[in-house]
Amino acid sequence: MGGAMTWLSERNLVAAISNAGGYGVIACGAMSPDLLDAEVAATKKLTDKPFGVNLITIHPELDALIDTCIKHQVSHVVLAGGLPPAAAIRRIKDAGAKVICFAPALVLAKRLLRSGADALVIEGAEAGGHIGPVATSVLAQEILPEVKDIPVFVAGGIGRGEAIVSYLEMGAAGCQLGTRFVCASESTAHPHFKQAFIRANARDALPTVQLDPNFPVIPVRALVNEGTKRFMETQRQVIERFRRNELTQQEAQLEIEKFWAGALKRAAIDGDVENGSLMAGQSVGMVKGEQTVAEILTELLGQALGVLAAREFPGTS
Repeated sequence: MGGAMTWLSERNLVAAISNAGGYGVIACGAMSPDLLDAEVAATKKLTDKPFGVNLITIHPELDALIDTCIKHQVSHVVLAGGLPPAAAIRRIKDAGAKVICFAPALVLAKRLLRSGADALVIEGAEAGGHIGPVATSVLAQEILPEVKDIPVFVAGGIGRGEAIVSYLEMGAAGCQLGTRFVCASESTAHPHFKQAFIRANARDALPTVQLDPNFPVIPVRALVNEGTKRFMETQRQVIERFRRNELTQQEAQLEIEKFWAGALKRAAIDGDVENGSLMAGQSVGMVKGEQTVAEILTELLGQALGVLAAREFPGTS
């Protein structure tokens, strides 16, 4: 499954992933319902294969975005960015679509299961963009043995087929990858953005720091640059406005989300890799060059099958 990357997981990349045998997911991000409507329609023109839509639960127009997905009969809706409202899950399911939710801990996985989630994604701290505090390998050990009733996808730091096999053997239904697809030929990422990924090592993708423990800000993993430093100043200003009662907690969180959306566009689409946000997972060190989506998936599959062949026929590679 393709990870939903704001500005990048749009019609071209999503359709290419689905056409190549994966499962593409549109990143709605801060899109309005009208923009999402156009994006889903455009994606349908590029593929006749199933694809999903990722919605951010704190989006002020979440209900209207759900209506858009229902209108287009989107088969799977991914709810991310916070604990999804039970009413939203019910509306999507009542329309005949499947709901996929993110579970950063076992207790939340069980809660989402009771709320009606049809599948889960457990994403570790190695992932790019917004991350939780726990490593992928630990989450997999904690959640996979305990959640058997619905499919669970593992995400975060996955860049090779051998790792996919290991999580499948632990009980995962599949894996979600994002960073590996940034430099796909079909990705609309700016050439400068792609080159930054190709040059980077795993240790270059670091999480942001939370300034105030009383004001929870979800860490974001990105390649360190001037844009990272600018976020720290933005975070400080938003916190001060919150303390002066100029913003509610939700409004303050939305201000921070707007910062990231704008900063990511500056880097990913406009090519300003110094001042924009270079969101990347630690698997960025495994991105060695530009490939088509089909080549990436073929490479991952070959690595996975190589593991299985070596077990069946020792001495082969």
